[in-house]
Amino acid sequence: ALPALRRAQKLGRRAQRVGCDWEGPEGAFEKLKEELGEMEEALGRGEDLANEIGDLLFSVVNFARLLGVDAEEALHRTCDRFMERFSYIERRLKERGKSPKEASLEEMDRLWNEAKGR
Repeated sequence: ALPALRRAQKLGRRAQRVGCDWEGPEGAFEKLKEELGEMEEALGRGEDLANEIGDLLFSVVNFARLLGVDAEEALHRTCDRFMERFSYIERRLKERGKSPKEASLEEMDRLWNEAKGR
């Protein structure tokens, strides 16, 4: 089985081949905003959010596809950046004799921004 992001990309391309697609990224972006609104409504109702999150992810993948961005690769790169930044936070806190659990959210946020600036 394909990873879910790859599968969503493949399904989007399949729909595109038969003309069932947005005319451009603008339409897909509007759909993405619609799905965000549905997520917000579902949060307010305390519903099971798995379906809404799935719809949101599928919309993001389609938007990315229409922009020529490989969603799987984009997410891999983001995960790599996250790990670099989080490792930086852990190292800096260790230098201060702290663990992440002992640090305040504000302190970790400052370190996160420091890591982003590197």
